[in-house]
This record gives sequence, structure tokens and C-alpha cells, in this order.
Amino acid sequence: MNQINAIQLKQLIEASLFVLGKPLSIKGLKETVLADFSVSRTRIQDAIDELQLDYQDRGVQLVKVASGYRFQTQELLSPFLQPLWQEKAPKYSRATLETLAVIAYRQPVTRGDIEHIRGVAISSHIIKNLSDRHWIKAVGHKEVPGRPALYATTHQFLDYFGLNKLADLPALTDAASLQALFDKASIALDEDEVVEDDSHNKDN
Repeated sequence: MNQINAIQLKQLIEASLFVLGKPLSIKGLKETVLADFSVSRTRIQDAIDELQLDYQDRGVQLVKVASGYRFQTQELLSPFLQPLWQEKAPKYSRATLETLAVIAYRQPVTRGDIEHIRGVAISSHIIKNLSDRHWIKAVGHKEVPGRPALYATTHQFLDYFGLNKLADLPALTDAASLQALFDKASIALDEDEVVEDDSHNKDN
């Protein structure tokens, strides 16, 4: 196995995270760019810790999310950076965001559970959209008649919202914090959209 010094290790990790553009775990680093080097997880973690300190006061920071580490801009800079993107922030109906919130806080839940909590039926379209976005997935079936699917959030959900674990979600009673979470992820509520076909056809 090849040797790598501390400076080269930091440079390689830094370059890898910039090039990849998505979260990368220590395990992922060891199995890819560091596969040919004799380097321990402890050394990799130490290098990452140093990089986090190096970027602490910069416009770009190294943060840990559910799937690993990634570079992202400082949250307070987001409003000023928006003009750089021609595409508008994605918009979702209130029904979609409420459904996502119920799944995130009460998981695993069935579609029937979600409808009971929200007080209205939800369309298959909402579940499909969230699944296609890779924010939720079926993790099993509830052992009741019909064996409805149980839904839970994914690592992609945590990554998108800048969370390391579910415990990092804002308090359920704190509506302002929950809205801030959606704002942080540049998700806008489509006020003009009719609630997404909350059909009364409940198919759990």
C-alpha cells in the first residue's frame, strides 16, 4: 500500500468532495480515492476535522449530513446567490409538505395513518412525487388487513434538508422552525396550486 502524508491527504479529500458534488462518507473515501493508500479511518476523520476548521469562516463550508460530508454555501448567503440560478426554487403544495412532515415525524406510517393525522384523504400522486424525489420509500407493510405499505424518509431526504439524522429535525410544535427548514432547502409553497387532488379514494 502507498503512503500519503497529512497535507496530501487533506488535498485529496478536499478535491474529491469538490469534484463529486454530493456527500461522501469516510467509508466511501477509503473505498475509492484512498483505496491504494495505507490510511486509517482516524487519520481521514482528523483530516476532515481540519478541513472543517479551515472552511469555518469562508463562504463555502464543509458539513456532515446523513450520507457523509459535503461542501455547501453558508446559509446566510443563499438569498444573495439565488440570481446565479435561472431555475426557480421548486414549489410544492401544502398537502405535499404536510404529508412529508407527517412521514418525517411519525415514521414509519401508512397512507391511512397520514390521512388520519391530516384529517383529509391524500392522492397517490403525492406519494408518487415524494417517492420519485427519493425523499420517502416503502420500508415494509403493516400487519393489518390489506397489509398497507409503511413509509419512511430516506438518506436523500436528510441530505437535501442538510440534516445528519432525524433527531436534527426542528421540534414538531415549532411551526416557524419547520418553515425555516423548508426555506433553508429553497422549497417554496405554491399558494396558487389547488390542494393536490386529495381524493376521497383511500387506497392504503
